[in-house]
Amino acid sequence: MKIVISVLGRDRVGIIAMVSTVLAENGVNILNLDQTILDGFFNMIMTADMAEAKVSLKELQEILRGKGEALGLEIRVQHADIFQVMHRV
Repeated sequence: MKIVISVLGRDRVGIIAMVSTVLAENGVNILNLDQTILDGFFNMIMTADMAEAKVSLKELQEILRGKGEALGLEIRVQHADIFQVMHRV
């Protein structure tokens, strides 16, 4: 299952490292990553594969949401199919 992870918030050291570490610890493989910093605001979209994941999508959502809140970030994790349907033009 492919997922889309979006991260938004004030830029700070270690955002990508934190998200990547959580994914690695839970057996989630990063497929692609794109990040931008504009006027101090960090925005990242990442796609990943949960085929070998040790946790469910819901568990991963909760883990990353909690880590994000601790850093003042909004982190969303969605199934890639749902993300595509929601953002279809």
